[in-house]
Amino acid sequence: MKFRILTITISLLFSFQAKSIFLLIPMDDSQKNHLKAYGIAFWVLENDIEVKWLLNYRGGSFLMQHSPQIENECTVRNVSFEPITDAQASAILNGIAQPDVNQDAVAMNKAPKIAVYSPPNKQPWDDAVTLVLTYAEIPYDVIYDEEIFDGKLTEYDWLHLHHEDFTGQFGKFWRVYQNAPWYQQEVAINNELAKKLGFLKVSEMKSFVTREIEKYVLNGGFLFAMCAATDTYDISLAAVGIDICETMFDGDPADKHAHEKLNFDHTFAFRNFELNMDPYAYEFSNIDATDTRQVLRDNDYFTLFDFSAKWDPVPTMLCQNHRNLIKGFMGQTTAFRKEVVKPGSLIMGENKAANEARYIHGEKGKGFWTFYGGHDPEDYRHLVGDDPTDLSLYPNSPGYRLILNNVLFPAAKKKKRET
Repeated sequence: MKFRILTITISLLFSFQAKSIFLLIPMDDSQKNHLKAYGIAFWVLENDIEVKWLLNYRGGSFLMQHSPQIENECTVRNVSFEPITDAQASAILNGIAQPDVNQDAVAMNKAPKIAVYSPPNKQPWDDAVTLVLTYAEIPYDVIYDEEIFDGKLTEYDWLHLHHEDFTGQFGKFWRVYQNAPWYQQEVAINNELAKKLGFLKVSEMKSFVTREIEKYVLNGGFLFAMCAATDTYDISLAAVGIDICETMFDGDPADKHAHEKLNFDHTFAFRNFELNMDPYAYEFSNIDATDTRQVLRDNDYFTLFDFSAKWDPVPTMLCQNHRNLIKGFMGQTTAFRKEVVKPGSLIMGENKAANEARYIHGEKGKGFWTFYGGHDPEDYRHLVGDDPTDLSLYPNSPGYRLILNNVLFPAAKKKKRET
């Protein structure tokens, strides 16, 4: 009798395993580690297995074929998963497909190749994107001006701009840090590189780089930037051929008529902004709201917009989260004043009371860009020299999830449907 019961139990177990041919990675509050879950999705794509991104279903869950290897990888990385049957998977997909349901299933088939634009020297601050890519175990290459000069951008699907000053003013750190060894090293490395590549000034080299990145996006690349890389990138595009750097940055005075000569035709996100050309000011322009915003830390949140998954899948993907209210965080560029945001730029996250945008997106040519204000989603005011954030303490960070949405997006990018 005991043998018969054991046989029936084993038969039922094998029957269940045979039927459990799909694996669901939930991204709602049941998920133990949201950030590493993105790494699992990326790893599965690297192994040429399709992943369906279930937009607005349980926080933007992932559905894939079941295998012991994937299940084991989830267990090792402490990622929650649910083995489900073919019938259960069909029921989920059929429910998502209903026209009155604001959900969609987007197929991802290939892991994007990731590049991070970052200087070769160690800087006294950390970059949120490299922190979360490392924590999520998503591979990436580091490139800088020389690689872009050599045309290597075309090898990548996704490019992140590290905390960078594309105006050639070295972050406008001169007033406070001009005697700091790390600052002097950064200036020396950039001046040497500019000379090596045939440029007279660092600002001219950075201007060339911004235009090469623009070509990259026009040809179908995806650009993601945070903090000062956002506004300084657009400032550089608007100031092509104009000297906006004072003597301590490039050896000669800035053009006194620089404001009048700015050209906003090629900028990605902003227009009609005014430069702050005071070399002693830790600010580049009035794009950023850091110095003018009146927001108390306890009230510093921004809200994600709710888009139509079936008709606006791109912003829907970029806003997938288990929270729609995200904690604010500071940076050299904290938030974008709405008055200077271009009409064609899509605001995906805002602090309405402060009239500021925090998370914006747009299309340019065949490609896409996303700008995200602030420096570190889990460190409210990250200062020069502070220790890097330990993401094992924030495995479910909604603010960091927005970064990883952008990382996966090139694997699933889908144009807005024709009406």
